[in-house]
Amino acid sequence: MSQLPQDFLSVLNARSQDIFRRIVERYLDTGAPVGSRDLSRMLQGGLSPASVRNVMADLEDLGLIAAPHTSAGRAPTQEGLRFFVDAMLEVGAVNESERSQIAQSIQGQKGQVEDVLTEASQLLSGLSHGAGVVIATKADMVLRHLEFVRLDSTRAMAILVGQDGQVENRIMETPPGLTASALTQAGNFIAHHVVGRTLAEARKVLAAQRAEQRAELDELTQKLVDAGIATLSQSSPSSAPTVIVRGRANLLNDTMASDELLRMRQLFDELESKDGLLELLGDADKAQGVRIFIGSENKLFSLSGSSVILSPYKDANDKVVGVLGVIGPTRLNYARIVPVVDYTAHVITAMMARKH
Repeated sequence: MSQLPQDFLSVLNARSQDIFRRIVERYLDTGAPVGSRDLSRMLQGGLSPASVRNVMADLEDLGLIAAPHTSAGRAPTQEGLRFFVDAMLEVGAVNESERSQIAQSIQGQKGQVEDVLTEASQLLSGLSHGAGVVIATKADMVLRHLEFVRLDSTRAMAILVGQDGQVENRIMETPPGLTASALTQAGNFIAHHVVGRTLAEARKVLAAQRAEQRAELDELTQKLVDAGIATLSQSSPSSAPTVIVRGRANLLNDTMASDELLRMRQLFDELESKDGLLELLGDADKAQGVRIFIGSENKLFSLSGSSVILSPYKDANDKVVGVLGVIGPTRLNYARIVPVVDYTAHVITAMMARKH
């Protein structure tokens, strides 16, 4: 991608900015390129088509616009759209009707968190006429019960039961010569400190307690407690992100070329297979507010040539636990959708705090 100057606005005079803005806004509105004659009629100053063509040639040399296929008109390039979004986009506010619709739809959900997120995805799809997407991290299991069961002379099974009823079994190596009483003692020690805590909290507490109570634990039990801490540190088999996509049909229609349909379907397949999602969530954890990816700027969405508007949402501890947003063509109505996505993320964050 070509690098546009940081102070690009200072490179374009008022006339060039006006013409560029009109080309982009026409493209975002209709998806069609615009020619110099149409632009001349749209401009207030009575600029001739020849003069407009000169400005368009300069914009094309800068990589901001290009002629799609054999069209005589010009449309913004990916770089041009990026510059427009970063430097010239005037983002409006969410109108009162949409604010009310978003708040009522999400706050009206009385079920599990996933029901709330599904409603948010459906809502964003309807408001944007694109696909609504939510990518959520799996909540860390809060332990209700833990016990060890001996399998043979060198292995035991740790049975973890969450407060939500989720059960996980993890195989762990046991030290040679382990007695039944040592297994019971280690199990009781660990269970006493982990019940009611998340796995992450349990690991920290156990490590601290083991150091403090080293004298009270015999050598075999210490080794087993160490093995238990290692077992709790294993990735959960259900730790892959949850992906909720609604409104796919908005992006798949009979007028698309076959290669466009194929690329869009591949995007949905990649979303379902979770490829690249943890990296996207990691990016969201570092980001502040709404992020916009245009075309090839994010490898997950680059193949489909889509634009994606995403905003992180947080839990009661102010930790980013997911992202939500809209997938659509590059000519999305950014000015309208950006604040809608941002407001929806704030409503979800507020609801997550209440559900805690």
